[in-house]
Amino acid sequence: MGPIRGFKRRKKTADKKVVDHNVFSSSLESQLQPLDWWDDFSKRISGPLSQSKGSRSFESIFRISKKTFNYICSLVKEDMMARQSSYTDINGKPLSLNDQVAVALRRLSSGESLSVIGDTFGMNQSTVSQITWRFVEAMEEKGLHHLTWPSTEAEMEQIKSKFEKIRGLPNCCGAIDITHVVMTLPTMDPSNNVWLDREKNYSMVLQAVVDPEMRLRDVIAGWPGSLSDAVVLRSSGFFRLSEEGKRLNGKKLNISEGTEIGEYIIGDAGFPLLPWLLTPYQGKGLSDLQIEFNKRHAATRMVAQMALARLKEMWRIIHGVMWMPDKNRLPRIVLVCCLLHNILIDMEDEVFDDMSLSHHHDTGYRRQNCEYFDQSAMIMRDKLSLYINGKLLS
Repeated sequence: MGPIRGFKRRKKTADKKVVDHNVFSSSLESQLQPLDWWDDFSKRISGPLSQSKGSRSFESIFRISKKTFNYICSLVKEDMMARQSSYTDINGKPLSLNDQVAVALRRLSSGESLSVIGDTFGMNQSTVSQITWRFVEAMEEKGLHHLTWPSTEAEMEQIKSKFEKIRGLPNCCGAIDITHVVMTLPTMDPSNNVWLDREKNYSMVLQAVVDPEMRLRDVIAGWPGSLSDAVVLRSSGFFRLSEEGKRLNGKKLNISEGTEIGEYIIGDAGFPLLPWLLTPYQGKGLSDLQIEFNKRHAATRMVAQMALARLKEMWRIIHGVMWMPDKNRLPRIVLVCCLLHNILIDMEDEVFDDMSLSHHHDTGYRRQNCEYFDQSAMIMRDKLSLYINGKLLS
């Protein structure tokens, strides 16, 4: 089992269990939603959601603004409407593009079952399932340009500057973290044991590198929860690119005579200490300088924890415990949730901004500890610790 390296031919990669995202680009023109669509669609909603009234009823149901909804429709229109479909509601009325996107977004954002979504919008469970999967496929093809590693020096310099403003860590390019998508799987099937993690949950792992604005810059989804954070990292395309000098290879920072700090990301103690991945000091009896470094490191790393918490809170299909999901499709659903997370940031969606901030994304999971360290990385971390505390001699 290994990570998928690309998405150009979606149909041929459907049987893969891991989605590994790096750099992609795409563009589409925007398409305005009919002004009367929501008025008509809202009348068809039944159950508890039918009580949502007022100017923010749309936002309360779909958890995004109408502007963002329109943009998402424009992204997927070409792919979703390219194939003839006979999707209808229970009364036989054909479902428009906006109807289909609304159903898929509600499924992903609420995490409600197919039967609940079907009852709410007046359609069969199978229709909800098919529409959601068609939307996922379309987003994979058309939304990937919203999840890219910075492509220019100017863009990376902005990221470094914003990270440094948090707690003074210079030349930092990202924060990495891992979260678990918990599943319910048949316990009698021995083949499911690989998904059993250290907390005795069946789970799938999502690893993400995040920028200061909580935008996901690189993700890999699909490895079993039984793997440690360090193993998942080493299995990722990000690790390979960084080790080969094809990533985090930009401008170095001269912090003293003959001492330079290269580009790096930060992660918790579950990751190895590497020249391009700085982790906190561990153990007892730390010096004042080491304690101060750890405080700054933790405060800066918080952005990754908040990003993953917000991702799972916003797209609740991956928040709770998924009932016997298709483990081949789940990584692709996770990826699309990541794309949608970034789209809300890129669109400056006020609904996203109104969400409360939390850094708890893996409740019940204890922190892992990786004992591996690179000697040169230890030296680099020590010098960086001296530098940010004003103790490094020039």
